[in-house]
Amino acid sequence: MSRLIVPVLLAALVVGIAAPSASDDMGEAARAGQWQLDTLRLPEAWRASKGAGVLVAVLDTGVNDRHPDLEGAVTQGPDLTGASRSAGLWGRHGTAMASLIAGRGHGDREGVIGVAPEAKVLSIRVTLENGDPLRRKRSPVGRHALAKGIRYAADHGADVISMSLGGGSGAWEGSADEEEAIRYAIGKGAVLVASSGNDGDTANRKNFPAAYPGVIAVGAVDRRLKVAGFSNRQDYLSVVAPGTQIVTADGGDSYVVGDGTSSAAAMVAGIAALIKSAYPDMSPHHVRTAIELGVLRRPTAGYSRAYGNGVANALLALRAADQLSTPARPPAPSVAAATAGPSSRTAVVASMLGLVAAMAVWVLATHRASRRDST
Repeated sequence: MSRLIVPVLLAALVVGIAAPSASDDMGEAARAGQWQLDTLRLPEAWRASKGAGVLVAVLDTGVNDRHPDLEGAVTQGPDLTGASRSAGLWGRHGTAMASLIAGRGHGDREGVIGVAPEAKVLSIRVTLENGDPLRRKRSPVGRHALAKGIRYAADHGADVISMSLGGGSGAWEGSADEEEAIRYAIGKGAVLVASSGNDGDTANRKNFPAAYPGVIAVGAVDRRLKVAGFSNRQDYLSVVAPGTQIVTADGGDSYVVGDGTSSAAAMVAGIAALIKSAYPDMSPHHVRTAIELGVLRRPTAGYSRAYGNGVANALLALRAADQLSTPARPPAPSVAAATAGPSSRTAVVASMLGLVAAMAVWVLATHRASRRDST
């Protein structure tokens, strides 16, 4: 049976920020529009970790390493699509995702700053832009590109692999080579993150690579932390994160605002980078556990197909990672101390008690979900 060759990008770019260049008013507008910074409690989380020393592989349409917000952050990996494209058909979506993960911003509070602004990005081109004519023609481009990209990332030191795409060479059914590549990458210590899908209000299909065991599948919420209508509801969903009205870098030196589970997945990949920076030896399973424990709005039953385990939160995930880390190898400085704030030890104690309760709920939820990670 023929299969879709090129993964679908799970973000819709809805409006550009009109201004002459990324170094002036547009850059200021981009920073001002990043509502997720407070929602994820990033300013507090950054006191403990900014992602230094972590390599995040962005498997996407390519990343523009000349964008002002990504200068010095990007290493160019291979183009596995086999399709040479012009600048207008290359790198827009990948640049957007990279900026949410590791954007540095520029100037005085201008541009997009990512969740892990000191992490490095490895760009691996595995798919085409949604508007590319080759996609519409269903041309045989990049066979097994996603599986090859995952293996390349794992072999070249990626701590986190971010996949804001869906379908893959196995369309909506998955494929053996992709699943084997994911197991290989997890065995090498990589944390894999993918977007859950954008047809939650229509077909609500099972989406790969998000549905593969071991992958952190991420849905989208709006500013009110309500699940977006387009976000897929599935029993493999791990967490949800901001995914509407998200400002990102564009393929040139400009910015766009868009909706999609792509953005949500990129942010959770950034959270994984923060954890791996603070705890380099933490296993992919424990990184996932920390992200699933450190959430807001946990469903009453502990888990739901819409919210997963809840709304991802960088500060709470780092606190959970601190509790899960090996006592013999504490971070320096302690994440608990760095994220507790100046109030008192009371907040830390309360956080610890809350995490104990959350862990109990999470264990119960793990048994309810049919496709939980066993790695």
